[in-house]
Amino acid sequence: MSASVKAAIKQGLFTALALSLVTTFVSPLFAGALTTDVTTAKGNETGSDNILGGTPTRVTWEAVVDEGEQVVGVDVVYPQGSSFSDESSIKVTVLDGTTRMNPENTASLDAATTTAKVNFSEPLQSGLRLRLEMYKVSLPNVDGAVSLNGTYKLADGTVKDLGASPSIEVTYASVAEGISNWLDQQPFVQAWNSVTFLRLFFQPQLIVSSIPTVATGWLISLGLVLVGFPLAIPLGLIAAFMKISKARILHILAAIYTGVVRGTPLFLQIYIAFFGLPLLGININQYVLSILVLAFNSGAYLCEIFRAGIQSIPKGQFEASRSLGMSGTQTMFSVIIPQTVRRVIPTMTSEFILLYKDTSLLAAVGVMELMLYSRSIVSLTGNMTPYIVAACFYLIVTLPLIRVVGNLEKRLALADNGGGAPKKKRKGRRDAFSQMREEISSTTETIEAAEQKVAEVQVETAAAMAGDASVAIDTNAAAARAQERHEATPTDTDERGDAS
Repeated sequence: MSASVKAAIKQGLFTALALSLVTTFVSPLFAGALTTDVTTAKGNETGSDNILGGTPTRVTWEAVVDEGEQVVGVDVVYPQGSSFSDESSIKVTVLDGTTRMNPENTASLDAATTTAKVNFSEPLQSGLRLRLEMYKVSLPNVDGAVSLNGTYKLADGTVKDLGASPSIEVTYASVAEGISNWLDQQPFVQAWNSVTFLRLFFQPQLIVSSIPTVATGWLISLGLVLVGFPLAIPLGLIAAFMKISKARILHILAAIYTGVVRGTPLFLQIYIAFFGLPLLGININQYVLSILVLAFNSGAYLCEIFRAGIQSIPKGQFEASRSLGMSGTQTMFSVIIPQTVRRVIPTMTSEFILLYKDTSLLAAVGVMELMLYSRSIVSLTGNMTPYIVAACFYLIVTLPLIRVVGNLEKRLALADNGGGAPKKKRKGRRDAFSQMREEISSTTETIEAAEQKVAEVQVETAAAMAGDASVAIDTNAAAARAQERHEATPTDTDERGDAS
């Protein structure tokens, strides 16, 4: 070993020894009595682990007493904007390793200064861990990181500042969360929640707080069906043309498509698409794949709807169009399809409703839609209320559409029977008499016109048979007699008097 290497080793050993001596004798001068190493908060946003500001949560603060120090008191100060309520509480735990100790202490939460205060009758020795769990305390309603600070007191009366604690990421609370917190403090809500059934299925706070989250899933479900259903319409129409085609191969392909899709559950088709295609190396965005599966499924049902609608048009329509010189394509798209669409609109609307409800099956493969959003809240809270909220969102769409389908079916039935829209009944005695008078007057005028027409026909017939001048005289006489009968007929006012 060369002399230069030996010299370098000696210099390194001397430097290490010097640093060790400095650390041993100097570092206690700068050591703090408490080393804060844990500051956490429990997530309080419905459906996520976010920590909402201005919303009650649980905050845990921990620190370790350093070597050679004795702590008799700790004041943990919350940042500006924090708040305590009458239900806020604090729990003190002292640990020696894994052993729980029970030193006598007094703990309180000062709402005026938002400070958690703990005093011990006996000093905490070095190496002990102090844990403060503060319940239903609210952090500032901000977006960003917040930290706790404060002071501690030693056995000799010295008061020192605590170091900055680990920060807590806080999310700004929404209006819904604020309303939910307000409801949580109301006596009538507490009385409502005292009933087990109402608390588990209709908890007011959870209804309000879950609406924004569930609404996000509702918009996604609505978007999936609003994109998927229009794609299914041309697919179903093409399949319907294939099924009524004279080409046997087209008919067979359409029959296989509709038979397989309608004969298997949509749930199975979703599983095959989401787990089978990746095995083939085909990876598609889950929302795009969801739209394709819904369109493929609905297209088979629309195929049968369109086929039945086309075949319900009388064959005379085809023959009349062809006799006017229209081609088969012109006849189909200018005459048959417009009538078919009018007839199948109620059934298509029903298919839209079914497809909208079937989007809930996508939750089984992890697609974040209405059902999965509500299920995530239920798993977090253990309460069924989010499912009730989800049901209400489904009904927002389905109930109006069901009403529309009913009205369409009634109007189409009246149109097919040659009738018009039903007349509204008038209310009130005066309106009833007026309506009756109008109907009787209309009937009388119709009868008079019919009698006049019969008289004219009889005159014309007699004139044609006679063929001479005498018949003309009889014609005038017959017309005169008809006029006399018309004048002798009593009017509505003569028989009943003034109706008013």
